Formats: sequence, structure tokens, C-alpha cells
Amino acid sequence: MANVPKVKDMKVYPVAGHDSPTLTLSGCHAPHFTRNIVVLEDDTGEYGIGEIHGGEHITDQLKRFTQYVIGEPISEYRKVLNKIKNRHRVHVADEGEGLQKLNIANLKYVVQSEAAIECAMLDLLGKHLNQPMASLLGDLGQQRDEVEFLGYLFYSADANKIDLPYEKAPAGDLNVWENLRRTEMMTPEAIVKQASVLHDKYGFTHFKLKGGALDPKIEIDTVKQLKAAFPQGRINIDPNGAWTLEEAIELTKDLGDVLSYVEDPCGPEGSLSSREINAEYKAATGFQLATNMIATNWRQFYHALMLRSVDIVLADPHFWTLSGSIRMAYLLNDFNLTWGSHSNNHFDITLATFVQVAAAAPGHITPVDTHWIWQDGESLLKNPLVIKDGKIKVPDKPGLGVELDFDKLNRAHQLYLDSPFSDRDDTIAMQYLIPGWQYDSKRPTMVR
Repeated sequence: MANVPKVKDMKVYPVAGHDSPTLTLSGCHAPHFTRNIVVLEDDTGEYGIGEIHGGEHITDQLKRFTQYVIGEPISEYRKVLNKIKNRHRVHVADEGEGLQKLNIANLKYVVQSEAAIECAMLDLLGKHLNQPMASLLGDLGQQRDEVEFLGYLFYSADANKIDLPYEKAPAGDLNVWENLRRTEMMTPEAIVKQASVLHDKYGFTHFKLKGGALDPKIEIDTVKQLKAAFPQGRINIDPNGAWTLEEAIELTKDLGDVLSYVEDPCGPEGSLSSREINAEYKAATGFQLATNMIATNWRQFYHALMLRSVDIVLADPHFWTLSGSIRMAYLLNDFNLTWGSHSNNHFDITLATFVQVAAAAPGHITPVDTHWIWQDGESLLKNPLVIKDGKIKVPDKPGLGVELDFDKLNRAHQLYLDSPFSDRDDTIAMQYLIPGWQYDSKRPTMVR
């Protein structure tokens, strides 16, 4: 391309936002979550932005990658990614296990931090060409004008029992999500209430329950009550591999009219990998199976595909890069399988990224995950995207379709500097709930 702008400057901003004490198999979310924001400036003075997971490991990676970005034409994002991949060394502590046991310490090794650079360069390229990012991804470009999201439901502990700086619920109407999300929600009835309030605020009709927190029978009762409350909705559960094969089969075998699919019900057992165990689960139950744990790279996906242990790959572009996630979407569509995206706690730059990537994914896709509802109100953008009727319309603006608010970015960066939580560690808050608590991939968080 003639007269294509070049990247003049790259800055990395580690940032933090507030979170609730939500529970997963890995423990309890800290009061602050962290992310890294990449801001590129080209030689015309235009800005491009990208967001990726938090933590010093990823911050340091991004800063090292700057040398491969400065001076490159914004159209050469593939060349930049290729340089990074070819010159990036595997960390000595990365044993290659990935996330099949949901070891959060391994998350930083699964995340492809260069995806934030790719996003920022595509944002710039889209602005230069006056095209939305979705039109630049994949062979066929933009596939849809709006993207459907699901309501991501979590059991949430009582922040008053944890001596950490959570934002406490004000005295107010618990039908207001901003109040409810800061309260204890530990029963099936509380989760149904959570879903109802989310439906009223965002229009969600499909829901995913984060399992692996309570006794599995309570979690199964919860999804049954959710289906009764939303009979036309798609209800899913994700215990992050906490259940044994025998347990998972017994728990779900009669739930064909309740669950639309099950996400990562089982982890590895004995000499068998989680890909083999989940293949046996699928054969025994007939359920469609989704994952963001057993196929987090192409080699793992190959084995999962050969074993027929997965139907829905939740190809988070931060795990796969944006182009890799779209490559996965095309491959899944060719095999008559389904694409979706998993999420972690994030700001709305990621939300905008999900919209653009999902808009470019071909074929039938499953409603996309997002944690944004738990952070809503902490936008980093001048023009935050809006979830309405459970969907987000693709912005009618070029690139990522959103504009960074530098004042908000600087406040989030200051919160990061003031916070003791730079890397994710879900075990800290758990010590207040269960003294001496330790992570165990086969024991739900509160089952001790």
C-alpha cells in the first residue's frame, strides 16, 4: 500500500479495575483485576489500541516487543506478529500443560500478549482504510452486524467477611445490578435473582454458570432453577474440570432438556489427559462439549479433534491472537463445529475486540462470554459500547470502532500503581473464607 502510515510510538499501560469476590475453582477473585493496554501512535498522529491480560510477565513481554513494532507500516501486522513468534523464547517455568487443570499460574503462558499489538495495528489500519476491523479479518470479512452475548453468572462471597478493599454494596435497591453485584450470592435462588436482574438490564436470555465453586449437586440444582426461570434460554455450566468423569456423567445424564452444552466438565485423571476423559464423557452422555481448557493451542486442538472431545472451541483472541481465533472459526465451520470466545475480567477495549472478532467469524457461533457486566461503569472509552437485548451492534466507525479516553486510562493506571494486586492470585481472598485454603483442581472451591 502506498503512503501507509508507520508506527511512531508504542506505550504499555498496566491498569487495574474493581471486582467482586466471585468464586471459581481457582478460588476467589481479588478486589482488583489487572490488564495491560497497548497504545500505538502512527506518524499521522492517529492512535490504535489493544487490551490483554494483566501481570508483570505480560507487561515485560509487551515492552520487549516494542523493538519489533516501532517503524513498521501499520499494514505489516502479520510481519510484526511473525517476528515476535520467531524470536520469542518459551519461559523456563512453562511446562506446556496449558490450562487443563485450571492452574492460574499457567495463564500467563497461554495468553498471547502480542494479540494486543495486533489489535492496535488493525485498529490503525481500519482507520486508515475507513473500514471496521471485522472487514479486515478472515477471507470473507464481516459476517454479521451484531453479536450476541450471554449472561455470565457467578457465585459471589460476602465481601464483608474478607478484609480486602472490595467496593461494598450501598444501601439500595437490589434490583439494580450495580448494587446486587456487590452482595453475597451463594444459593440457587440468588443466582436466579442475578440472572433476572441481568436480563432486565442487558436483555440476556442465555446464561452460563461458573461452576466448580460449590457442591456439584447445588450447582446442578442451580441450572435446573435457571432453566425453569428462562425456559427458552440456553443454559450452560462450566465447572473448569472440577468433576470426575463418573461424577460428571451422573450429575448431567438426565439434563438434556436443561443444558444446551457443558463446558470443561472434567480434567485429567490418572494416566489420561483431559482430552481423553472428556471424549469419554461425550460418548457417555451425548452432550455437546465446549472448552477453553483442553484446546488452547493448535497441537492440543488437533488431538481434541481426533478424539472428538470438543464441539465448541471458545477461542479467546487473547489466547489465539485475533487472526488465530478467526482461523479457528473458519476451520470449525468447515468441520460443522462451533466457534465462541471465553473471557477473563476485562475492560471495554476487550469488549470491542470481541465484537469485531465475533462479527468476522463465519457460520453459526455460540453467544460470546464476557465479564464486562461485572466491571460495567469502569469504561476506558469515550464512547462505551452498549449491550441491548443481549447483543452489541458492530460500531459504524472504522477500526475497533471506539475511542480511548486518556483521562480514564491514567486513572486505571494509577489504581494499578496503588493496588497490591499486580498478578492474579485467587488464593489470597480465600484465606478469609476458609483459613489455610489451597487450590485443588479436583475439589470445588467451597468443598473443604
